[in-house]
Amino acid sequence: MGSEIENVEARNIKINRYVLIDNEACKVIAIDHSKPGKHGEAKYRIEGIGIFDDRRRSFIVPASHKVEAPMVDKNTAQVLNATKDTIQLMDMKTFEVFEVPKPKDMEIQSNTEISYISAVGKRKIVQKQ
Repeated sequence: MGSEIENVEARNIKINRYVLIDNEACKVIAIDHSKPGKHGEAKYRIEGIGIFDDRRRSFIVPASHKVEAPMVDKNTAQVLNATKDTIQLMDMKTFEVFEVPKPKDMEIQSNTEISYISAVGKRKIVQKQ
């Protein structure tokens, strides 16, 4: 499961990469930086959207400080059971069985293959195969 986190300098963060903001894995959508002041260093304002809850978040950090970047894994799974609120999946590589919330905009039946992402102990279905 994608629970590894690496530390990256704020100046090395790029758009469309992943960072942890408020302990939530977020995809970076905007980066603004200010010039260094007389007694300080440049600051970076990093804005992202949560990959599991779609909430917009941002934070400000000095350029040389470390930022936590989660490892986001994309895997395939087979749907074992689909209920009104949850989907029971079996990972195609590890054969681990787990449940994820059912996406609102996707119709999913049993015995189909899907792609899902995992990071920081959470999982989410991203598409049907």
